[in-house]
Amino acid sequence: MAEIRKPQKVLLLIGLIFVKDFELDKVLNELKNDLGSILMTSNTISFTHTTYYNKEMGSKLMRQWVVFDKLIIPDTLVQLKHTTNTIEKKYLNERGGRKINIDPGILSLSNLILASTKNFSHRIYLGKGIYAEVTLIYKNKTFTPLEWTYPDHQEKIAIELFEKARGILKKRLVNFPSSSHL
Repeated sequence: MAEIRKPQKVLLLIGLIFVKDFELDKVLNELKNDLGSILMTSNTISFTHTTYYNKEMGSKLMRQWVVFDKLIIPDTLVQLKHTTNTIEKKYLNERGGRKINIDPGILSLSNLILASTKNFSHRIYLGKGIYAEVTLIYKNKTFTPLEWTYPDHQEKIAIELFEKARGILKKRLVNFPSSSHL
């Protein structure tokens, strides 16, 4: 019989989609208060990969990813999604739509997993209304998209950030092995 072991720790990643003139520093400070210090951020790029958010948020949207410094246990993802949803609700436009979309995920040595409140065929229910989606897998020394991977997560700027974060995670895990039993 296989023995149940503690999971390897992962890095917390947050994907942000926001209206062009949004005061992002307010949300980043709030996220830092809840989640700890920021390890790295991507440059901000225009978000033109889909019109999914346009009705709610408008058409001039921006995209940025933020990686947090603290190593976490993967099952923290459920609570993180609830935390980010609460923060989103603080920043609504005059029509009641969001000004910012905050999507938490976890980055491990083998993949990048995003949290969602929406079910789909390739998502697994984690509990408390939250699903998980393997968005990228690490294969052949790079993060590789799957058939459902969002186009923005396939961008060079995103992959480079995820690979850099993975390199840092790999070095840190040497000091924090997780082979102990539950």
